[in-house]
Amino acid sequence: MKSLFLIVLPFLFIACKTKIKPVDIGVAKLSMMEADRAFSKMSEEKGMKAAFLEYIDSNGVLLRPNTHPIIGGEAIYYITQGEDSTYSMTWDPQGGNVAQSGEMGFTYGIYSIKTKKDSSVQYGTYVSVWRRQPDGKWKFMLDTGNEGIGEVE
Repeated sequence: MKSLFLIVLPFLFIACKTKIKPVDIGVAKLSMMEADRAFSKMSEEKGMKAAFLEYIDSNGVLLRPNTHPIIGGEAIYYITQGEDSTYSMTWDPQGGNVAQSGEMGFTYGIYSIKTKKDSSVQYGTYVSVWRRQPDGKWKFMLDTGNEGIGEVE
């Protein structure tokens, strides 16, 4: 037991002396907000399905009306089954925040769904919880929204 302690002690000392690189929260928040805007732009240009498949974390959760939470692989399957050729969905993040670690955060804002047939528009609110991936990209861990906020100026 004493020899195990002598082996572990130097690692504990190094771990206590290791400085964690500080995260610039402002930069992390800006990059997360930009990821949300790029997510919306991709939805507009390539369709909601393509955008959601690109930006969902492999363990992501979708909260949708009248259903239980849709998690991970089931969420990805749910997205692939959707039909997005009759409408265009975009959103605009209004705000958000990032954890001090810079690893997670959330955005919220207003979304719009515009039908291609008659150009009618529905508006709602949304919130997305994001996680920074090891490569620095942001993917959403949770996505949900509420319908019906009326006209938006």
